[in-house]
Amino acid sequence: MSVRLANPLLGDGSATRNHLSDIDPRALLLVAVGYVVTMLSVPVINLGMLIWFAAYPVVMAPLSHVTYSRVFRKSLVTLPFILLIGVMNPLFDQRVAMTVCGVDVSAGWISFVSIIIRGLLSVQAALLLVYVCGFDGVCRAMGRLGLPSVMVTQLMMVSRYMRTLGEEAITMHRARQARGYGRKNYPVREWGPFIGQLLLRTVERGERVNRAMVARGFGGTFPQSFIRGNSSMSWETNSTVFLLIWGGVIFCLRYFDLSAIFFG
Repeated sequence: MSVRLANPLLGDGSATRNHLSDIDPRALLLVAVGYVVTMLSVPVINLGMLIWFAAYPVVMAPLSHVTYSRVFRKSLVTLPFILLIGVMNPLFDQRVAMTVCGVDVSAGWISFVSIIIRGLLSVQAALLLVYVCGFDGVCRAMGRLGLPSVMVTQLMMVSRYMRTLGEEAITMHRARQARGYGRKNYPVREWGPFIGQLLLRTVERGERVNRAMVARGFGGTFPQSFIRGNSSMSWETNSTVFLLIWGGVIFCLRYFDLSAIFFG
């Protein structure tokens, strides 16, 4: 049984061939997780150190055969949610942290910008990981690292039903266009029933898919052979080198203030 999962960059569940295709997905996952955790540990007031962490997505993008501008544009989708997290910081923390060209900059504004940078870089790291491995590849890497099968199965199913939701939304949109006689704009009062019907149609289709899977022997978790993928795939030297190089780079970015070193 195979499940085709959606890739937010590719539009399908497969990863393209690129310079990182020979790297074990576990190494890619460990580097991405280490990068995000280390970046989030940087003090919010230290923007100079935080900006250097942008080197990871900037370098990884061409290695993944995707332009960084494309990854950056896709990461902006999450910007409204990131802004909501820190929008109140400038109001609550008005301590003067620095003076730029005679203008006092409060610690609240610095932490606000820091939250935006952290959020966008974290999303970009996740997008690049999915682009290289595919979402199913990332889940299988988690399974091979020892994550419980139940959690891996849930991640795979969430991705699958997100695609189901999208397909149902497209179907309803086409039906509305076919019955709209050229209308492109609809009043706000029609969006409530549209979303409600979309939810009902998605739940109904999800139940049909679940019954079909149960009829084929699905017991709540995917088989270990499916979760772990190709068991003959081994960790090779290039994966170790990749992990050590990026581990060293991330360590240097965290514990050495490169802005102070290069710009005094």
